[in-house]
Amino acid sequence: MAMKYIVKVFEELGLVSLWNSKVDTKLLCLQRFIRLFAYGSSTLILVSYLSALHHSKARIGLFMTLTLVGDTAISLILTICADAVGRRAILGLGAALMAGSGVVFAMSGNYWVLLAAAVLGVISPSGNEIGPFRAIEESTLAHLTPPANRGDIYAWYSLIGTAGTAVGFATSGWLIQYMMEGLKWDAIRTYRTVFLGYATLGIVKFILAISLSREIEAEKNKEVASVVDPETAPLLGDRAENVRPKKSKLHSILPKISAESRAIVINLCILFALDSFASGLAPLSWVTFFFHDKFNLEPGKLGSLFFTTSIIAAISMLLASSIAKRFGNVKTMVFTHLPSAIFLSLIPIPSSLPLAMTFVILRSCTQSMDVAPRSAFLAAVVLPNERTAIMGVINVVKTSAQSLGPLITGILAEYRLFWVAFVAAGSLKACYDLGMLAVFAGHRPREDGI
Repeated sequence: MAMKYIVKVFEELGLVSLWNSKVDTKLLCLQRFIRLFAYGSSTLILVSYLSALHHSKARIGLFMTLTLVGDTAISLILTICADAVGRRAILGLGAALMAGSGVVFAMSGNYWVLLAAAVLGVISPSGNEIGPFRAIEESTLAHLTPPANRGDIYAWYSLIGTAGTAVGFATSGWLIQYMMEGLKWDAIRTYRTVFLGYATLGIVKFILAISLSREIEAEKNKEVASVVDPETAPLLGDRAENVRPKKSKLHSILPKISAESRAIVINLCILFALDSFASGLAPLSWVTFFFHDKFNLEPGKLGSLFFTTSIIAAISMLLASSIAKRFGNVKTMVFTHLPSAIFLSLIPIPSSLPLAMTFVILRSCTQSMDVAPRSAFLAAVVLPNERTAIMGVINVVKTSAQSLGPLITGILAEYRLFWVAFVAAGSLKACYDLGMLAVFAGHRPREDGI
């Protein structure tokens, strides 16, 4: 009897689905842990590093904006072509770019050289996903996973990534404090050592990417020849009329998107752009700098704070999968994300550190609960052969919308108006939640293959 209840709990938590998943699925989850570990470690110091190089807050904001713009262009190209060129190859290329960016940040202090490395490579200003990885991985997970188990797999995929960010924060924070206080290194040398570690993790991710099997690759669409009755077929076969024009190489690489999917994608792009613009106003790099600047929080304690919030966010994702099974993906997305938007707008109001930290922690309780239901919802409303391209386009739209936010926040910070960015971000995110509920509350998923 006890074993029966244990199995039931494991099923609710999605552990059974994860255990029964394919090796490629587990490798993709491991890649995400390593990638987000690297993002977390670099996000904690990105603004501080640029500030130590004597760049103004407005210039740092411009740096982050241009980084996101560069990522938008590269991600669009790589995700649209991923299914035709090969998912494994694109994931490997992205990992190589990530490693290259880390090396440049560790070796150079020139603003324009660092900007080129961030634009052409992979550096996350927000601690969240950047580059072509997520769209390709989520499409691949949908390809490898039965529809009934996708919610569980996406929940664990998201949880493992958030756990990676958390461990990255804590590890980076305490290592930085040890190097600066124990080894007496200056700030720039310390930060560059962290970026060397970032490059090393990029190499590890590259090895994992090329270890994936051919099963992750998209299935090619095959033209089905029509069957002709030889008794009634004309002698010459009307060959001239039946010969189809040859598709160009570029046209064969680009995916076909159905009319119904296009309508869905337009609505999603508008809403996700609103949410992402709000996220750009309060990216993690600026939030960590806000606590360091306003409350003079030490790197170790700063890392521990965001380690705690990331772990809470990771645990909450397990609950999201269970809630979505009962209430649906859209309602779960909205009613878990809305409280986090409210707490985000309250963060800059307190003048005391404990109360500000309380709002950050309260926000983390629900801020990531919409991630897995959103991925499952998106995978369900588009056709399988469209997923990689559509997820890529949506991620590009999100990154484009997010790109202007850091510059605005940098300018506000220059004029001591940091609080405006937090309040505006929380308000816009609340509007996004209500918009999702209004547009997609009654939307039904499309069956695979239809």
